[in-house]
Amino acid sequence: MPDGISYTRAKVFRRVMTPPEARLWTRLRGKRLNGVKFRRQHPVGPYILDFYCAWVKLAVEVDGASHDAPERIAHDRRRTAWLATQGIRVIRLRASDVRDEIEG
Repeated sequence: MPDGISYTRAKVFRRVMTPPEARLWTRLRGKRLNGVKFRRQHPVGPYILDFYCAWVKLAVEVDGASHDAPERIAHDRRRTAWLATQGIRVIRLRASDVRDEIEG
């Protein structure tokens, strides 16, 4: 179970989403995607997921350019592996793709 710090950080992250996260959220919020509910900046264990659908145990992560660095790639792999042990599938979207492909 996430600790109080994770919940506090998630609350802050919800207020200051990146522009690509905000753009994707306009498509996911209010069950706009086939009636499926997504949560934003949702804490799971030691991590905070950009978007999470509990019904299908799916995390959607919007990755900016910083995720191209070797240490971030390794961290993201560890994170994805840990989430898989919890039965959560992860889809990673490049922030540039969200910005360029999703109408805002």
